[in-house]
Amino acid sequence: MPARVPPRLLALAALVAVPLLLCAQSASESRRMRVLLERERMAQQFDTSRVVKNMFKLNPLLLLRGELPLYYERALTHRLSVEVAVGFTMRDHLALALTSDDADDIGAGVDIVPQPTYRGGFRYYLVDDLEPQGTYLQVEFAHLAYVKDITETGANGLFTGRAYRDTRTWNDLRLLFGLQQLGRSSNWAYDLYAGVGYRVRHEDVVRETRDLGTGLYSYATEQRDRHVPIFLLGVKVGLGF
Repeated sequence: MPARVPPRLLALAALVAVPLLLCAQSASESRRMRVLLERERMAQQFDTSRVVKNMFKLNPLLLLRGELPLYYERALTHRLSVEVAVGFTMRDHLALALTSDDADDIGAGVDIVPQPTYRGGFRYYLVDDLEPQGTYLQVEFAHLAYVKDITETGANGLFTGRAYRDTRTWNDLRLLFGLQQLGRSSNWAYDLYAGVGYRVRHEDVVRETRDLGTGLYSYATEQRDRHVPIFLLGVKVGLGF
């Protein structure tokens, strides 16, 4: 006959086993709770106002190109953000320095017509961070237009009042690689970038020539449509919040 287990031994085993099972279950639930709390803490950190999720930026070097855009970046996740910019164009000083046959001599008779400019794109950070900083890749579309009116000069050297419109429109698709870094003790940031792009150019370029024999001025508008590669290099400064 099989030996009977004394009731007292069974009771003792139950007293030992039940607490152990309860402790194991409690430990498992505690671990799951810690994981959930950690994930919730990370989400709360990303959502709290103390963590930078938004940023306004300026690009001072673009003033040489006669453009003044205001950038806004919004973090969507720990790695992905969207950046848009709006602004306006003025006189393109860099183009004037590189183009000797431009009718715009930064003198009288040239009226700059400011035009809206806009750009937008998505940025993917190569490092996981609660704030939008670190190395990144960005795809961006940009639209720019430079417009000015060239007033006709008569044989007597005076303006006739007739004007010719010079228009240069660019549409770009760009791929950028950069580094954005927030300050250690402030929300100020810098954003260094370089990249390449593909530009679709449509231009109505006003040409002004003078006959040295008669002293008469003549004007012609040259239409140009070109697709060209571009290379980009710049720096932005901004403030996060």
